[in-house]
Amino acid sequence: MSEWLEATFSQHRPRAIAALTRYFRDIDLAEDAFAEACLKAVAEWTENGRPRDGLAWLLTTARNAGLDQLRKTRRRQDILSRHRLDLEPVPPVPPDPDALRDDVLRLLFICCHPRLDPQDQIAIALKIVGGLTVDEIARGFLVKPKAMEQRLTRAKKKIAASHVAFETPTPQERNRRLGKVSLMVYLMFNEGWSTSGGDAQIRLTLCEEAIRLARLLVGLFPGMGEQSALLALLLLQHARRDARSDAAGRLVPLDAQDRTRWDRANISEGLALLQKVERINHQGPYRVQAAIAATHARAGSDETTDWPLIEAHYAALYALQPTPVVRLNLIAAQARTLGPAAALERMASVAEELDRYRWFHAMRGSLLQQVGEPAAAIDAFEAALALGPTAPERVAVEEKIALCRKNLRQL
Repeated sequence: MSEWLEATFSQHRPRAIAALTRYFRDIDLAEDAFAEACLKAVAEWTENGRPRDGLAWLLTTARNAGLDQLRKTRRRQDILSRHRLDLEPVPPVPPDPDALRDDVLRLLFICCHPRLDPQDQIAIALKIVGGLTVDEIARGFLVKPKAMEQRLTRAKKKIAASHVAFETPTPQERNRRLGKVSLMVYLMFNEGWSTSGGDAQIRLTLCEEAIRLARLLVGLFPGMGEQSALLALLLLQHARRDARSDAAGRLVPLDAQDRTRWDRANISEGLALLQKVERINHQGPYRVQAAIAATHARAGSDETTDWPLIEAHYAALYALQPTPVVRLNLIAAQARTLGPAAALERMASVAEELDRYRWFHAMRGSLLQQVGEPAAAIDAFEAALALGPTAPERVAVEEKIALCRKNLRQL
């Protein structure tokens, strides 16, 4: 499939799946119908060019494909009865942007249905709304693909069995599920920012979709500080997108990035949102993470970055969220304030829990390289390679391995 087709399908997927789920009230049928529309688009658009409104074309084709499937299988009698007067192919109609916005939000709340376990809520949102593969989600959750596939299947069955899952939640129910929806948006951005695997390091469409949803949450819940903090965090992170790779597509680490390429508009908006959150004295994990990103954004260079402040922020975040990954990030900051040897000692505390986390091994390899242990660094880098890095990450890690081997030969 050509890159422009793949990008177009990824861009339209969240809105299309959301609209089709509302129409058919069946997530599996919505996914199947969208996949069928994409297959037809590959043939049609390749030959005749992309239509003026690709989303409308995909929605119309997917809806007709879904209705055709219902006619053939009769596997959803309740859906057929609801559509008994509307089973003929529908003509292309430009979708209503406001309706699509509400559809995506409704789908997010469906994924956060209280009958689902928190981990399942996030996983199914990444699959249905984000369009990630089972393998990609499994790597993000540090589990095997088969276990994740089973988890997704169970989650879909629970949603299908719910009599209220496809209704718009009440204001009270929205507030109860808001934290989970925010977490899904956060994880969606993270997957776009550093993909679980594949050829691309960043999926801009996924990042931009997460930012769009974060804006939607701020608009719907303007008085909620954590949603404003989340949007601030995503904007401050996204501001660095153009500087993360060079002209050849090679990764550029944060300390070597050309900060003149950072998006000042994103940074200004993110800092303004963070100031608003600080004025209302909101405390929460997104505010702390936004403060970390803001510290980087305010620094003119890596040398002028306030690393003790970043370490303090990560310590505060760890107090709120005492997870191994947050602990690893705290240790990474301590590598700048205390030195690589001290950070290596602290990494032992999370080694077992993060053994399947490629960033743990990549970071350990870099620290070992800094303290002059190239052989041990090679072992750590090879462990990172075994955990399915993206193609740009693989190139960067292989270059580090080559440098370590060169240093070994010189010893």
